[in-house]
Amino acid sequence: MQFLYNSSIYIVSIFLRILALFSPKIKLFVTGRKQVFSVLNGAISSTDNVFWIHCASLGEFEQGRPIMEKLKTKYPNDKIVLSFFSPSGYEVQKNYELADIVVYLPLDSVSNVKKFIELIHPSIAVFVKYEFWPNYLLELEKRQVPTILVSGIFRESQVFFKSYGGWMRAKLRAFSHFFLQDIRSSKLLTSIGISESTVCGDTRFDRVYDVLSSDNKLDFIEDFVSDSYVLVAGSTWSEDESLLMSYICNEADDNEKFILAPHNIEALGIDKLKNYFGEEAVLFSEKEGKNLSNYKVFIIDTIGLLTKIYSYANVAYVGGGYTKSGVHNVLEPAVFGIPVVVGPNFDKFREVKDLIRLGGCMTIDTQSSLNDVLRNFKEDAQLRNKNGQIALRYIKESLGASDKILNYIATKL
Repeated sequence: MQFLYNSSIYIVSIFLRILALFSPKIKLFVTGRKQVFSVLNGAISSTDNVFWIHCASLGEFEQGRPIMEKLKTKYPNDKIVLSFFSPSGYEVQKNYELADIVVYLPLDSVSNVKKFIELIHPSIAVFVKYEFWPNYLLELEKRQVPTILVSGIFRESQVFFKSYGGWMRAKLRAFSHFFLQDIRSSKLLTSIGISESTVCGDTRFDRVYDVLSSDNKLDFIEDFVSDSYVLVAGSTWSEDESLLMSYICNEADDNEKFILAPHNIEALGIDKLKNYFGEEAVLFSEKEGKNLSNYKVFIIDTIGLLTKIYSYANVAYVGGGYTKSGVHNVLEPAVFGIPVVVGPNFDKFREVKDLIRLGGCMTIDTQSSLNDVLRNFKEDAQLRNKNGQIALRYIKESLGASDKILNYIATKL
């Protein structure tokens, strides 16, 4: 099995180089990895103490971020190596200020793995949520590097729990400890003989709660909002936007305003939105010199502002619920004590299911259900406040995972 896996990695690397000729995203994936070893050669000395944090993409970065912040505070003289698998994570966070080095993770070939681990010589390795790379885990185990999974979540459908999953189950034993989001994950690991786990929740709760103590003021949003009722729709896809466009044009009141922050900010999609609303809409990129209070719809065609923008919402719609991957981050708006609305695909997200069960989040699946939910929130301030406070309370009651992980790390140094 090991031979077949290593052969497949080699074949995949060839195909990726071919695909890179036709896909800008794959090109980033391939070219970004070419410089990893030269970057590491000049950045880490043999005497450095190194924490290695690996994230698949941007969502996992948000889960790893509170751990990196606490590590840098407690161990300011040690180095943090942050690695990403995907371009969507690396390209956004390649200048993350608390990491000493940010790189792509080289493909999981035997030669890449040995060279990478040799160069960074981590005192501890932290994988976030879903990353299980057999050769990396094997090499870390050989070198007796404490290796932990944080914000982990397991499902019965994963290969580890299938009759044919023995080879991958063996790789899980390279982890020194699992920090898990729920008791179900712990029981699944126990069922395959792994008991080194702690159920401590999701580190994202610590991350989003810290946002409340940050400066979330945005002057241009205040100019746009004025005294209006505001719905912020974040990380939307075309399916979400079709429903929202209909509501805005056919159901919304005159004193109701909308901030749309699409997941994809490529020009074609942004132009479609702008043209649909016509003179009622303004783009972030075209806001200078305009009286923003005159517009009904503000389209955010940039990244990095959504968390602050949520602080101005009376209610939030979080997109992705009509896509295969599912709903995006509902915790970012929930922390501001506002109700959240999502589409129907949320089964993989424990926090969404929890919030729906508690009443801090509402789910819709048709145009009429969206219209009804948004109209009810608009007309009933008491309902908005009740549901919003449920959402905030849920976050407060879920804090503390990062501290438990840091306490464990301290015992391994």
